[in-house]
Amino acid sequence: MKQKKLSIFQIAQYRNSNFDLTNLKVDDLNLPTSLKSSINSNTRILWTGPKNWFVVSSKTDLLFKVKELFDEKNFSITDLSHSRTIIELEGNLANEVLKKGCPLDIDNFNEGDCANSIYNGIAITIDFISNNPRKIRIFGLRSFGESLHHSITDGSLEFGYLSN
Repeated sequence: MKQKKLSIFQIAQYRNSNFDLTNLKVDDLNLPTSLKSSINSNTRILWTGPKNWFVVSSKTDLLFKVKELFDEKNFSITDLSHSRTIIELEGNLANEVLKKGCPLDIDNFNEGDCANSIYNGIAITIDFISNNPRKIRIFGLRSFGESLHHSITDGSLEFGYLSN
């Protein structure tokens, strides 16, 4: 599935900030905790490290709303929309494809989980979208997009790779 016009940005809370995140929401979603995501029909927020979140939304104006909500004294907001390649794996063997190049114990991840890792030496962020059917979204730097695509395709061949 080819999807365009996604807003992708990072929210980073400064290390020395003591700002209370309890009541802070992005598109009515709380910022998730370690290795988890917060999800609604338009937006996914992935935890990518301590005080760091990766936001993916079909609401292209969400970035501007977030910049108004998060003050510059406590947070850095970075637009990543044009710097990422997104590849989605779907099917019962999606885990097996990831295992071909990723050192994570993929079988222990479920719907709503996320992680940063590598795939054949390429830095990636993995978003486990659903368990049934198994659907995994992989984000990589756009400059490595072609290499990542070829690497994932190569890992998929023995499982009957089909492209949408």
